[in-house]
Amino acid sequence: MISRIHDPVTAIKGIGDETAATLNDMNIHTVADLLEHLPYRYEDYRLKDLETVGHDERVTVEGKVHSQPTLGYFGKKKSRLMFKLLVGRYLITVTFFNQPYLKNKLKIGDAVTITGKWDRHRQSINGSECRIGPYHNEKEFEPIYSIKGNITVKGLRRYISNAFSQYGQYIEENLPREFLLGYKLPSRQDALFAMHFPASATDVKHARRRFVYEEFLFFQLKMQAIRKVQREQSKGIRQSYKLDRVKGFIDSLPFTLTNAQKRVVNEILTDMKSPYRMNRLLQGDVGSGKTAVAAIALFASVTAGYQGALMVPTEILAEQHAGSLHSMLAPAGMKTALLTSSVKGKKRREILTSLNEGEIDILIGTHALIQEEVAFNKLGLVITDEQHRFGVEQRRVLREKGENPDVLFMTATPIPRTLAITVFGEMDVSVIDEMPAGRKAIETHWAKHDMLDRILGFVEKELRKGRQAYVICPLIEESEKLDLENALDVHAALTQYYNGRYKVGLMHGRLPSDEKESVMKEFSENQLQVLVSTTVVEVGVNVPNATVMVIYDAERFGLAQLHQLRGRVGRGSEQSYCILLADPKSELGKERMKIMTETNDGFVLSEKDLELRGPGDFFGKKQSGLPEFKVADMVHDYRALEVARDDAAKLIASQSFWTEQEYLPLRQYLEQNGVLNGDKLD
Repeated sequence: MISRIHDPVTAIKGIGDETAATLNDMNIHTVADLLEHLPYRYEDYRLKDLETVGHDERVTVEGKVHSQPTLGYFGKKKSRLMFKLLVGRYLITVTFFNQPYLKNKLKIGDAVTITGKWDRHRQSINGSECRIGPYHNEKEFEPIYSIKGNITVKGLRRYISNAFSQYGQYIEENLPREFLLGYKLPSRQDALFAMHFPASATDVKHARRRFVYEEFLFFQLKMQAIRKVQREQSKGIRQSYKLDRVKGFIDSLPFTLTNAQKRVVNEILTDMKSPYRMNRLLQGDVGSGKTAVAAIALFASVTAGYQGALMVPTEILAEQHAGSLHSMLAPAGMKTALLTSSVKGKKRREILTSLNEGEIDILIGTHALIQEEVAFNKLGLVITDEQHRFGVEQRRVLREKGENPDVLFMTATPIPRTLAITVFGEMDVSVIDEMPAGRKAIETHWAKHDMLDRILGFVEKELRKGRQAYVICPLIEESEKLDLENALDVHAALTQYYNGRYKVGLMHGRLPSDEKESVMKEFSENQLQVLVSTTVVEVGVNVPNATVMVIYDAERFGLAQLHQLRGRVGRGSEQSYCILLADPKSELGKERMKIMTETNDGFVLSEKDLELRGPGDFFGKKQSGLPEFKVADMVHDYRALEVARDDAAKLIASQSFWTEQEYLPLRQYLEQNGVLNGDKLD
């Protein structure tokens, strides 16, 4: 039976067809929509000590009029009223614009309550409200709503009040009792009332806490249910790998795994052993040892009688991976091969034949791996590195080269945990959050542009030692609108500066792919000592001999991107340096430079980036998959998000969730969102 709460909004006293049409434009069609149209902020009318109030903050104060108000006019019918107000130990100036009638109402010695914006520097308040008489808390906390057309905030409040009178009793609870009691959450009816008609800030705090949890729980239920559907529909292969051989292989590696690597390897091997297809994202900062983890997983798959594939975005990266995997796996008797578009003729035919006959255990390559002629004998594990560089379709084609192979996505882009569990909620996420022992931290320095000569001298000192340097610019060529260093100019200037002593290369996004590959190859082979580039070098290139990274106009980049660029150096045994050339005008820009010099931890930086820029900017404005919440904020409420995710996972996995009446509202939500078919998973 449909609850009366879903009656049309015209059922509310005072709402006629014209008002209803405007409310419809605000996406308010039913009584439930009206009750759930929550305030987007609250005016805080509580008294505060001016000592604690920040500059430009809105404030309410109580004081005594200390001077006769003066009234002046300017422009057409515009007025300014000013007087002194004694607030505790402060004598401040109060200004009201276009409220001349206050002059006759205010007398010296009167107690008044003023609300307005506090100017800390001038010790003054630009008033918006004046109430004659001492402060009383009848209006301590007032909700403010988004409105449209002829609807006023006052009118909307009246409609909501009438809706509670007529329909409050029909507001149904949708959270299980165990969560309400366990987290001390108010009922849905009480929480909605408190959001609209709060008696105090505490009321709002508790009501908001309830809705934050509710929004996150429902969203995570959907994610976890989708994940369950995907798991149960995608029967995987149970890979019975030889554990003793895997342990022997790990012991044979020329380094000891970090605790983080061990944890991640266990998570991946557990997935491979299960009957469901692995769908896991592996996050690891630059240099954290993702390749070693990939090698162990590939080795395990081969011991189970399967083949493995590793797909990377560029040829040079494929060659680097092929080299490092060969050095690890060949001594253990594994046969690896490299397939890129450069591999042609007889050699290519031999690789394809050997692959098809099962003689090649592991194939490493670029998108050449997904060409139709590439046929595996028995593909068990697919790994894609820097997975965001491949389209969904490319990844799907590679996956379909086998019968439900396990899939591992790897990325060196640190994604904040809050975003990872929101955007990648239907995937399992593993994180390598520890660096191998003995690795030297990159020294990061922030310098102003007027120090450029000193910086170039420092770079030359490194070049004389036989090292190499990257110089990153934000633009390819000069822009009239933006006063930023550009790659073409910087390349010309550095070529002149080093005057044949060192060779300077140039790379940017407009170069054809083969030219980019060629320039990168020359740099990796030390035929070029300095590489001037835009951010196209951000991902995946490994040149251990490069020890300096200079980034022009560094304030133009987000923290996550600066960290990715910095990760191009520090890959060898020598001390490496990152120099941020920046003259930031804003406090935000200065803060970013400061944070970069203080930490090398990509996950700490990504969380800071998220706090400074917000989730929309982190992935780019058009990133799909970021849900919009009415109340919850995934950055500030991340603890509630993690709790809701754990609760949702437990619910979806429990038998009682699918059968007991208490969980019916949650199941109905999943059904309405197309996740369920009836009471069963599709």
